[in-house]
Amino acid sequence: MKPFSLFPKTVAREIRFVLTDIDDTLTVNGKLPSAALAAMENLQKAGIAVVPITGRPAGWCDHIARMWPADGVVGENGAFYFCYDGKNRKMRRRYWKTETQRRQDRTRLDAIRKRILQEVDGCRVSADQAFREADLAIDFCEDVPPLPPASVERIVAIFSQAGAQAKISSIHVNGWFGDYDKLAMTRKLFAEVFGVDIDRENDRMLFIGDSPNDSPMFAFFRHSVGVANILKFAHALASEPVWVTEEEGGFGFAEMTMHLLA
Repeated sequence: MKPFSLFPKTVAREIRFVLTDIDDTLTVNGKLPSAALAAMENLQKAGIAVVPITGRPAGWCDHIARMWPADGVVGENGAFYFCYDGKNRKMRRRYWKTETQRRQDRTRLDAIRKRILQEVDGCRVSADQAFREADLAIDFCEDVPPLPPASVERIVAIFSQAGAQAKISSIHVNGWFGDYDKLAMTRKLFAEVFGVDIDRENDRMLFIGDSPNDSPMFAFFRHSVGVANILKFAHALASEPVWVTEEEGGFGFAEMTMHLLA
């Protein structure tokens, strides 16, 4: 991983889309610093679209799409995208699965939830679960004391044994049924909302993240960036970002934006 301060200015001038994880990429210790929010606004003012790509729930993503300086949001690790048309006061919601399929999946996920809570001491269902529509989030360090790696891997194993996908973020293990992920729904969002083929326009896009569940994005995007706290996950990354910031979390995002717009 190379310091983002060395990111070529000739390349920076061509970037038109910034995609970003939220937890520990835009946030610092669970809070969204003003520096990160201002950086998002500055990107938009420069004509660069900002799209959060997150594991956070539908309820939060509705708020993000409406009230943040964002041009759309992918949530629950690719279960949907939301885009808000402020002029017409209309929310565009696009799900990977139908409402009926999501209800059926919820029954199966409830059984997995019971097993995980019985077998893995110290974990809990995430505080934001009530606002989720497609997945199950198990908290291993957000509102509980950090669990050891073996416990986190056991949570992943239980999801996998039930036939579900499971991804580890910096705070949760998220599990769901379906063949989608962050990248798959990002592809749909850009095609349907921006009219952009992300394979053809890869050079004009930048992704920034912080944890193992961002690995598919790091692998796909040529201009991939990790905030400094990515280094603690170096041993668990299937694919590393090309670049890394000096600062952590939202301050790293602000650092990236400063260099990108310089």
